Amino acid sequence: MSKNYCLIMAGGAGTRFWPRSRVSKPKQYLNLFGNQSLIQETISRFARMVPSEGIFVVSAKGQQGILEQQTSNIPKRNLIFEPVGKNTLPAIGLAAMVLALEDPEGILIVSPSDHLISNDELFRQTIESAAMVADKTDGIVTIGITPKFPATGYGYVQIADEIDAGQSIRSFSVRKFVEKPNLKVAGEYLEQGGYFWNSGIFVFKISVFLESIEKFAPALFADLKRIQASVGTDSYEATVEKIYREVASISIDYGILEKAENVFLVQGDFVWNDLGSWEEVYKYDQKDENQNAKSGEVIFQDTRNSCVYAPDSLVAVVGMDDVIVVQEGNTILVCKRDKAEEIKQVVGEITRLKLDQYL
Repeated sequence: MSKNYCLIMAGGAGTRFWPRSRVSKPKQYLNLFGNQSLIQETISRFARMVPSEGIFVVSAKGQQGILEQQTSNIPKRNLIFEPVGKNTLPAIGLAAMVLALEDPEGILIVSPSDHLISNDELFRQTIESAAMVADKTDGIVTIGITPKFPATGYGYVQIADEIDAGQSIRSFSVRKFVEKPNLKVAGEYLEQGGYFWNSGIFVFKISVFLESIEKFAPALFADLKRIQASVGTDSYEATVEKIYREVASISIDYGILEKAENVFLVQGDFVWNDLGSWEEVYKYDQKDENQNAKSGEVIFQDTRNSCVYAPDSLVAVVGMDDVIVVQEGNTILVCKRDKAEEIKQVVGEITRLKLDQYL
């Protein structure tokens, strides 16, 4: 079987986690549940399957300092930087081109850096099964999360026939990818069965993935080949800076997965959450008898179902249910839990008002 590598995508801005998530320290570098940041937890999880020299990270050039600080356990040469964010397909393609010079037949496991995953042993078995499917079928494999409720915040994957490539976890060919549905449609998916949440975790042979880019995104492939030719030379950084800024911004789902026929899904039954907002953090945080979660000196009075993060201040919440309060430096966020997704709009307003000191 081919050698396994891991690519962790860490270029996101995490605006829904303002004010803790800032330009200088986005969500993936925050420790939301323990002593390690989300990216450090992700690296530790994959280090049980892939040696440190086989773990790579692709991130924004502006995050180089904090990334190097938080990833001292993997070689610096394994850190790949985008001069500007161009969505998932160019980011993964850039890393795949670099890795293809070393091992084009290697299996690449691609994972976001900021997801919550529990049950590490089942996760390991799932990833190993995906690597086996990718190796045996020359396919692109996605990990599909078994849905627990009719979620409207996730894309869905509809499966077709079950396959057997010698793996230990159930796997299927993919019929289609579906955009985020409304509540009614999501409920129908759950009742009908055969639909999984799209986790954003992918596994494939490097050569197979690059062939797919060449077939479905030939302009991007040509640009990435020009960058690949400069790897290891003094002109590499200048070449990336010049060419990468001009490539189209496109997701791997839209650019490849919705068009390719060699796509498979391995069933994911481990605990998974993409931590898209403070509401998701509240769901998994420890709570008191009134279902309140806190970090720091917090007094709850006649308050229920609320979440407060305030490590540097005393915060008292009186007579308010279902609220989120976050104090970070010179900023304070107060919002209803069901409005947590709208924090991104607050960041947009701060940007519009040119209050960059709060970003």
